[in-house]
Amino acid sequence: MDAAGEKLTEMRGFNLHVIETEKYKTNTLVWRMKAPLSKEDVTKRALLPHVLQSSSGNYSTTTALRSYLDELYGATLFVDLAKKGEYHIMSFSLEIANEKFLSDSNPLLKKGFELLAEILTNPNISENAFDRETVDKEKRTLKSRIQSVFDDKMRYSNVRLLEEMCKEEPYALQVNGEATDVETITPENLYEYFKTAFLEDEMDLYVIGDVKEDEVKKIAEELLQFENRTPKKIIAENINKRSEVNVVKEEQDVKQGKLNIGYRTNIVYGDTDYFALQVFNGIFGGFSHSKLFINVREKASLAYYAASRLESHKGLMMVMSGIDLKNYDQAVGIIHEQMEAMKKGDFTDQELEQTKAVIQNQIMETIDTARGITEILYHNVVAHTDIKLESWISEMQKVTKDEIIAVTNKIDLDTIYFLTGTEAGK
Repeated sequence: MDAAGEKLTEMRGFNLHVIETEKYKTNTLVWRMKAPLSKEDVTKRALLPHVLQSSSGNYSTTTALRSYLDELYGATLFVDLAKKGEYHIMSFSLEIANEKFLSDSNPLLKKGFELLAEILTNPNISENAFDRETVDKEKRTLKSRIQSVFDDKMRYSNVRLLEEMCKEEPYALQVNGEATDVETITPENLYEYFKTAFLEDEMDLYVIGDVKEDEVKKIAEELLQFENRTPKKIIAENINKRSEVNVVKEEQDVKQGKLNIGYRTNIVYGDTDYFALQVFNGIFGGFSHSKLFINVREKASLAYYAASRLESHKGLMMVMSGIDLKNYDQAVGIIHEQMEAMKKGDFTDQELEQTKAVIQNQIMETIDTARGITEILYHNVVAHTDIKLESWISEMQKVTKDEIIAVTNKIDLDTIYFLTGTEAGK
């Protein structure tokens, strides 16, 4: 099953990934830029893609740019930010109709490329500065995005867990940067950072659709050329195991407690036991049939939700649950019991097979969309590996009970974070 059929070409300053498929009636272009997370740059980096997609040299207002997207048969353009391991990723995604399915034979793929190149290489600037009105507008929006994390206590508690767990590590930085740093950004210093990013970032372009590789390469070569570079790589540091678990309790005016527990898995994407870790997480807390969901939420009725998720490039696992304030000790105890059960191999063959089936279904659903294909393939860029999609599924299916027990015994409890109510609210 080579669902992706990725064809990779090294271009000038970036890598081109072409996935030829007749599955979609649209063509999707995803431009990704990767750099190490750093406190100095994280907030500028969170602002930059939003400023670039708001206007450009030839489309000096958001209205003009959006009107042109409408002319392209309702093409969509959006930007996104992510943390993968200790890298900060900026994404620009453009989805445009394939002219093969239209009565109009305009070369829409070329037009889509031209617009993406416009956004990336012809910003709305004058006198070495971005347009002030655009920057001010996007700064206000960025502040709102940062504030929204504080307002959403589920997201907030996960952010706080990582801040406490990864103190002194770049991964503690928030993907949208710091509110206190937003005001220090000017149209001038943001433009300087724009030039730095396009000079130094590792850059990848994914083109997915009913396209021909040769045509895509020809258009990309014509429209997108950058300086060649050697991208910066993160040197993985050994994190010492804590001598005792870090327990942090924070009081706010909340009625429902947020219990978040962080573990170091000591396994990252590309490691030989990574697939066993994925299956472990599925049995432990990844799905509705998992031990956390059944034992913490269903049987004990202690949690409104209870689940675990992996950060595959940093080697972390986070358990998230919403509980009544009085149930802290009992909930922590049952979560510990489930981890101990996994270490002893206390799970059935049925749980193992059910989990593998759910993971496979999840992968198949993910690669059903162009963005999902990009997401899965991009893991290789972050991890500097080359795991084929068909290998992913076959290796996961081969995972044994003993291999799951082995990875469970590598996992270390690191930090327990509890967002609880104030005395007055109890």
